[in-house]
Amino acid sequence: MGQHVIKMPDLGEGIAEVEVVAWRVQPGDAIVEDQILADVMTDKATVEIPSPVHGTVVALGGKVGESLAVGAELIRLEVEGAGNAPPVARPAAAADEAAEEPADEPADVPHGYVPEPPRVAQGAASVAEAPAAVASPPLSRPAPARAPAPALRAAGDKPLAAPAVRKRAWDLGIELQYVAGSGPAGRITHADLDAYASGQRRGHPAAADGRYAHLEGEEAVPVIGLRRKIAEKMQLAKRRIPHFTYVEEIDVTDLETLRAQLNARYGEERGKLTLLPLLMRAVVLAVRQFPDVNARYDDEANVVTRYQPVHIGIATQTDAGLMVPVVRHAEARDPWSSASEIARLADAARNGKAARDELSGSTITITSLGALGGIVSTPVINHPEVAIVGVNRIVDRPVIKNGGMVARKLMNLSSSFDHRVIDGMVAAEFIQAIRGYLESPATLFVE
Repeated sequence: MGQHVIKMPDLGEGIAEVEVVAWRVQPGDAIVEDQILADVMTDKATVEIPSPVHGTVVALGGKVGESLAVGAELIRLEVEGAGNAPPVARPAAAADEAAEEPADEPADVPHGYVPEPPRVAQGAASVAEAPAAVASPPLSRPAPARAPAPALRAAGDKPLAAPAVRKRAWDLGIELQYVAGSGPAGRITHADLDAYASGQRRGHPAAADGRYAHLEGEEAVPVIGLRRKIAEKMQLAKRRIPHFTYVEEIDVTDLETLRAQLNARYGEERGKLTLLPLLMRAVVLAVRQFPDVNARYDDEANVVTRYQPVHIGIATQTDAGLMVPVVRHAEARDPWSSASEIARLADAARNGKAARDELSGSTITITSLGALGGIVSTPVINHPEVAIVGVNRIVDRPVIKNGGMVARKLMNLSSSFDHRVIDGMVAAEFIQAIRGYLESPATLFVE
């Protein structure tokens, strides 16, 4: 038997390091050739790393959330034959620690009792430096059965109770500090727990339905994988781009009427249209008049690159976080082609199957929360682009039209711009051009 080291492969496109976002195997697992070992993330996409050989996992090259350089050890396997790496000897100290017997449980603690986790004083050593008991995840404790009341005892006075009573109080989520004891020397009994839980203590009713229950506990969630990439990208965009947001109200009554007619006539044959592909068409037509908006700004080289093609990023929410798949050459697509491509890309993004080139290269982005779009938003520009068009929800409102009050469908566009590149007047004129196309939807189909 020998050991085989699988190194982090070169994923191309100048990638120097990746982040481990999930291990599919653990030490001791037997694996076969082509079995997926780990998921790693580049600056955009998640990539699965398969095994080139059969073997048994000996060690992993890092923890979830750590970065590995291309060529670094990803995983070590025990394989038939000589392998490609010398075996790693196990330190004697580790073997001695493994042989140590666990500490005895106190004799008066009932079977199954889980002690309260130790507390760490403020300013104590970090979790990485603390003993193992402190670094362990906090124990899950049931919600207390009632709202907190003033403590019966002074701070530091330990309530008297048998181990079985303490165990039961833990299970019920009751703080013994607040329970009056009726036993000798104020010892708390099971009857005292029953009285407290039923709300008979000093006339303070217990929150039996849990609406006012006293909750404790916290959870530390590491920011890794796509969530970390999103955080880095948002921080970069807000730090380096001076945003300004322009909001305009648009009457989409006629647009919605046209959309319903198109779906009734062509829905079965070409698929149903949502608002988004029609908005994309309006953006394509508007950037012809305002080419500075369909651009990217390299602020290190101080160069603005205007693009003839319109590659529209569509902000898409996935279980892993926000992703921006790109509808390429939107200028060459009709609304049905755009709708089909949006659906394909959204499905690929949500299933983690989107390719790297499908998640990069946009020249302008559209973001929409649909029915949750609110009245106004302040979208963050997708760096290094210079504009993002945000869609708010459609609402029915009374409007004065031709001297009378009528119900109309209104929608706000909340759009952000890079003020280094786009002046306020240009941004307003760009959005007004989009408004003109959407409020006279027949013009969307006229070249």
